[in-house]
Amino acid sequence: MPAPKSTETPAQPPFPVVDPSAWLAADLAADQGWIHRLDADEIHELDRAVEAVVERGVGPGAFGRDDFPLTHLADRIAGWARDIEHGRGCVLVKGLDPGRYDDDALAALYWGLACHLGEPVSQNAAGQLIGHVRDTGRDYQASNVRGYTTRAELKAHCDASDVVGLLCRHPARSGGESLIASATAIYNHLAAERPELIPPLLEGFHFDLRGEGVTDDPDETTFHRVPVFSWFGGRLSCRYNGKTIEDGMRKRGMPLDGLALEAVREVGRLAVAPPFRYDMTFEKGDIQLLSNHSILHARAAFEDWPERERQRDLWRIWFNLRDGRALAPHFADRLNTGPRGGVFVRGAA
Repeated sequence: MPAPKSTETPAQPPFPVVDPSAWLAADLAADQGWIHRLDADEIHELDRAVEAVVERGVGPGAFGRDDFPLTHLADRIAGWARDIEHGRGCVLVKGLDPGRYDDDALAALYWGLACHLGEPVSQNAAGQLIGHVRDTGRDYQASNVRGYTTRAELKAHCDASDVVGLLCRHPARSGGESLIASATAIYNHLAAERPELIPPLLEGFHFDLRGEGVTDDPDETTFHRVPVFSWFGGRLSCRYNGKTIEDGMRKRGMPLDGLALEAVREVGRLAVAPPFRYDMTFEKGDIQLLSNHSILHARAAFEDWPERERQRDLWRIWFNLRDGRALAPHFADRLNTGPRGGVFVRGAA
């Protein structure tokens, strides 16, 4: 399918972009108001809601927000959504003990929280709504292998939804630390120090869809260029994955070079360097919630436990916020499935 011709002219954001999401690592360390610990009453609320859906025999994908009744905690979750969209863009929820739940109950709890935050979308061609980020023995350097199925280091990137959630069922034996950085702060740095790199990032690139596009072509890329930085409706949003950008442009027969290549690699380099990089170590039960529009995340390589039941397992949900920001049309269509669409589910058409 040929790429539609874009009539959009990339808009230049003001400099600097003044926004709570433009933080540095020292800011997160100094004020940890973005970390929330569930108290006993809130855990009890969750337990009651889980019991209600488990008794009905429904699981993730088969119930929504209204089927998962919360009272006081619902207001707190609404505050998390505001922090993700209008604040720093990152929330860490602690205090959950996953050992208290079997897999079905924990999945119902996690799904219920996600439904209060937004509307989950598919994250792979199998249509998974809760995916497992764990080592399946695959080689990340092989064609069309997605990094979350390996134990390899994952470079800085953001996912193709408004928000990504990760619940730590089991941490790794060693490694696997999460690294986050503010895409807004990185934009501000580039605009001040390397302004010549901004135009190619605003124009965007064809991203590799890693065999999970809407066609049967294993080399399908986004039909149009998706900007790394998009200024629309008075908000700066980011879409970045250095590997899928470079692979996608190569598959389109337009391998990156010059300023464009330097710009893409510089975003990734800055995201894991001081003063932008903030390191987090997942503890069992932690739930990390990140805005894909304002936060880049990366992962260190890890070594796992030999016992299957102890191996690293993060449960991932992609979801869109109900009151999320307006997005430019070509930025919002990140996977050839339409604005804010999830990964195309093979066999669903």
